[in-house]
Amino acid sequence: MAGELMVGFIGAGKMALGIASGLLLSGNVKPEKVIASAPSNNNLYKFKEAGMQTTHCNTSVVESCHVLFLSVKPSLLPGVLKEIAPFVTPAHLIVSVAAGVTIETLEKVYLFAAALAEGGVKMGMPYELSKKMVAQTLLGAAKMIMGSEDHLEKLKSDVCTPGGTTIHGLYELEKGNLRCTVMNAVEAATNRARELGKN
Repeated sequence: MAGELMVGFIGAGKMALGIASGLLLSGNVKPEKVIASAPSNNNLYKFKEAGMQTTHCNTSVVESCHVLFLSVKPSLLPGVLKEIAPFVTPAHLIVSVAAGVTIETLEKVYLFAAALAEGGVKMGMPYELSKKMVAQTLLGAAKMIMGSEDHLEKLKSDVCTPGGTTIHGLYELEKGNLRCTVMNAVEAATNRARELGKN
């Protein structure tokens, strides 16, 4: 599907642009295969500058794309869903960026990346070098996830050499309750999005 997948964004804010930029960086989606819609050109021009398509028509995005990201304010989401419902088919994959699992993802990744980079500095590595190594590591991990059908737990165990550096680092993360903390953050963000959607 690489190069053939059409990805659409209804809403063109910072979160949508961040996700779109990540897709382009992965190499799995070409710029001309991404289209974003918004009522005005206030943010659309950023997509256009990156070679992506833009429109003011939400339904045209639905009709032309396989994957849809709904990147709108929670209060506007019901109206958007009602608008596009007649054009959605079982073949569509729809991701609501108003849900906590997506709306907070970039912030969580940036926070984790910053901590990794600072850890490198703590151990004597220049910051810029540490940041680049973190970026390449996260990019490689993302490509591995996208290209594998294995459960994430298996991918994690596959890189843990018995008695090696990875398992020792992982042990410290587990001691700090990273898994539970991240899950709680997703829950908190989702609940807040639902609260905002009722206003």
